Amino acid sequence: MNELALGQRWISDSESDLGLGTIVAVNGRRISMLFPATGEQREYVAGTAPLTRVSFNPGDTVESAEGWTLNIEQVVNEEGIFIYLGVRSDNGEKTQLIETRLNHHIKFNKPQDRLFTAQIDRNDWFTMRYDALRLQHQYQTSGLVGLCGARTALIPHQLHIAKEAGGRFAPRVLLSDEVGLGKTIEAGMIIHQQLLTGRASRILILLPDSLQYQWLVEMLRRFNLKFAIFDEERCNEYTDSDENPFETEQLIIAPVRLLSESDKRLAQACQANWDLVVVDEAHHLQWSEVAPSAEYQAVEQLAQACAGLLLLTATPDQLGHMGHFARLRLLDAERFFDYQKFVEEESGYQKIAEIAKVLLQAGEVSQDLLESLTTLIGGINNVQNESALLNINAKDPASKTAARQQIINSLIDQHGTGRVVFRNTRASVKGFPKRQLHVDSLELPAEYQAALQWWARRYGEQTVEQLGERQIAELLTPEIIYQKAISEDIEWWRIDPRLAWVEQLIRENANEKLLLICAHASTAITLENALRIKFGINSAVFHEGMSIVERDRAAAWFADQEEGCQLLICSEIGSEGRNFQFARHLMLFDIPLNPDLLEQRIGRLDRIGQAHDIQIHIANFAGSPAQQWFNWQHKGINAYADTCPAGVKVYQSQKDVLLTELSNLDYQDGAFDGLIAQAKAQITALNQQLEQGRDILLELNSKGFDGEALAKQIDDLDDDTSLVAFMLQVFDTYGVSQDDKGEQCLAINPTEHMLEAHFPELGDEGMTISFDRDTALSREDVRFISWDHPMVQGCFEMICSGEIGNNAVSVLNNKALPEGTYLLELIYVVESSAPKHLQPGRFLPPTPVRLLLDKAANNLAEKVSFDNLNKQLKPVNRQVASQLATALQPQIHELIGRSEIIANQQKEHLLSDALKQVESDLGAEIARLENLKAVNPSIRQDELDALYTQKDELKVQLQQAKIKLDALRLVVVSHNK
Repeated sequence: MNELALGQRWISDSESDLGLGTIVAVNGRRISMLFPATGEQREYVAGTAPLTRVSFNPGDTVESAEGWTLNIEQVVNEEGIFIYLGVRSDNGEKTQLIETRLNHHIKFNKPQDRLFTAQIDRNDWFTMRYDALRLQHQYQTSGLVGLCGARTALIPHQLHIAKEAGGRFAPRVLLSDEVGLGKTIEAGMIIHQQLLTGRASRILILLPDSLQYQWLVEMLRRFNLKFAIFDEERCNEYTDSDENPFETEQLIIAPVRLLSESDKRLAQACQANWDLVVVDEAHHLQWSEVAPSAEYQAVEQLAQACAGLLLLTATPDQLGHMGHFARLRLLDAERFFDYQKFVEEESGYQKIAEIAKVLLQAGEVSQDLLESLTTLIGGINNVQNESALLNINAKDPASKTAARQQIINSLIDQHGTGRVVFRNTRASVKGFPKRQLHVDSLELPAEYQAALQWWARRYGEQTVEQLGERQIAELLTPEIIYQKAISEDIEWWRIDPRLAWVEQLIRENANEKLLLICAHASTAITLENALRIKFGINSAVFHEGMSIVERDRAAAWFADQEEGCQLLICSEIGSEGRNFQFARHLMLFDIPLNPDLLEQRIGRLDRIGQAHDIQIHIANFAGSPAQQWFNWQHKGINAYADTCPAGVKVYQSQKDVLLTELSNLDYQDGAFDGLIAQAKAQITALNQQLEQGRDILLELNSKGFDGEALAKQIDDLDDDTSLVAFMLQVFDTYGVSQDDKGEQCLAINPTEHMLEAHFPELGDEGMTISFDRDTALSREDVRFISWDHPMVQGCFEMICSGEIGNNAVSVLNNKALPEGTYLLELIYVVESSAPKHLQPGRFLPPTPVRLLLDKAANNLAEKVSFDNLNKQLKPVNRQVASQLATALQPQIHELIGRSEIIANQQKEHLLSDALKQVESDLGAEIARLENLKAVNPSIRQDELDALYTQKDELKVQLQQAKIKLDALRLVVVSHNK
């Protein structure tokens, strides 16, 4: 230990948070140390004390106890006390600062300061820090930010739409894929990408009341986005303040009626400056030129006030062509201002769509068609299009395909509503399973027959309007009527033959998972209990009365392929928000009135990516209302064999007559035959209209040509093990416990010994994670950890903004170098302070610059890679490391000074490359949109203006980029083994 003197400043190696200590007494070998910052006092034994002398060098800046700072020019040692001479930063005066007057709260967070005060980190911590910088840079420049982390299967058309719409400034688009193709997922991916790239920060989702929970769960489970649900009660919390409730959260879900029923809430929502508003079930917004609905008017006002707008709707013309126009009008009122003009424009698109069909075929393109194409696309991308036109009939298949794809892309760009409407159909997207229907006819119990007669006596005189759909729907759930009608204490399940039917199916499919859906939570709860009592069958139950955690556990138990339950019993909520496509057997304990609700039930298993044919099992009571209704659904609108997008329209048109017949309960032979025949004719005509109205050009744009490539890129990224290795290293370093749960799952939990009190995204209860996409998709209780995940991003931030790993000392055992040779490895970071909405990460994210200097300041980094050097290094204990650093302190200071010149030179190269990329990428996009705007009115001027602003502001911001020393490592050659 150095010569001791009263007033010297030292720091505790084991308790650095105490601040600077001052020696207040020396008695023989005992030292008394006061730490003024905390008022603590410690006693140490000289020679073994975990203390490091605090000293600064010329070029350093230090702070006095009075708060002013000194730029050190000279250091004088008088009887063991350092006196620092230099210039004050605040007034430029030359002065001196005795070490006893140093600020007691000085934090040593600079790499060199921590190195020279013996706060030396482990070599593997230094590696982890550099890995964090490298991996963060690699991620931000990958082009997959916001796309790779969704907990979804890699489905090409969804990825294409997310990339295309999510990559725009303030996208205003209509998502209208058919059921089962994933509109909600597409919207979530767009939201996710907009948030992670900085294009958006404030998002409002509007939807019907019944879908709020579904969206809340989807956003959290699939995208790790924590939305807040707003209703009138939540808004009323701010009544006594001047605060706008919609400005208290960044991500909000609210029912449409909250705005349509209150002028005050609508005004507040319009004032809240949303970057993106999402409206689900937008086809329910009724509009006519003379009498738009209150819901439509509310969304219209909000659409005019917000930047971006996503509308999610059923197949566009399902509820009428004028309704489709009304939704386009919300997206761009200037572009779609007149319905008749819109109809005229659309008539011209059909010809272009027919041309696209010809291009998709292998046959030769005629000279007449070639001339038409030349006229259509001659004004845009001349070089590419001229080349494509020359190769349109090329003999080489690859050249011909590429040429035709280029021409189709130009047609999509220039014509139609392709930039504002995305619509994929099952006809254009492959990968769906077939459906196989199994119907068992059961005898209607006498008790149920009596319950139906009770219902008829009570309600038989009332009209459909008086009863309402909900009351009539009870006829399809006889157990509910039985509970109301029969007073005896005989539970319904004791007389219901459907229990034996369920038990038989479970036994016949012993190695299969079965999903059972029924209308009511009470039925699901009773059924689960009854199966356990009567047959000893353990099943999971899932209903709206359970908490989110309870639902997760039930879903996870069902999903577990080894130890999970065979049967999951869901109430109607089971047909919303959750996908169980690892199963192929669907049991319908009852059937719903609404064809869309039936499709939602089947859609839990019938999803794109389902590997097996769907087995739909139904038990019908002969002669019951349910059997009559099943016949109408199956024979009339073919609702079970295939998707039925027009089914709800047929149901609405026949509803009054259908429900009247259903509620009569006096079914004569063939009572429903006429209605079934009428429905069959109507659904055939509607399906033909939908097929004839298919816009091939629109479908090509919606499906995209880049989806497969995007899926392959993300799949390759998933297979890259660098994320797994990095996160496991972070868990080990920061003290997070890990328990292998098998099936590529890992349980992680906080411990009392963590380096940080709060590890990103890790709550007290811990979590189960997987880095495998398929595993996470099959297990509802497992979090999917990807590059996009907030835990990974939080770890990057925690490491790079903290001190851990920012210095190290290692030994290199290399006899080719003289013993005592030293190298200094320095990690600089070039970073811009540009606002996130400008997307600086695309062009200049925090970029590590590695230098490896010998004693003459020669940079050996290109000759000796980080990984190769790292493999040869040996760790040393902190005491030896401190001795080496102290002995070489003057030389290290000189090398740091000389390294700044080299690092700044590299910064200028990086900055030059970034500016060229800004000009190239944004300049090309601006030129493309400007050219297109001349022929396609769907190009919005505000989108062009935003690109100009982004380009200009980025250039200014990037030129102000700074470089800082982030970490350093002293490497000393030793020949000792």
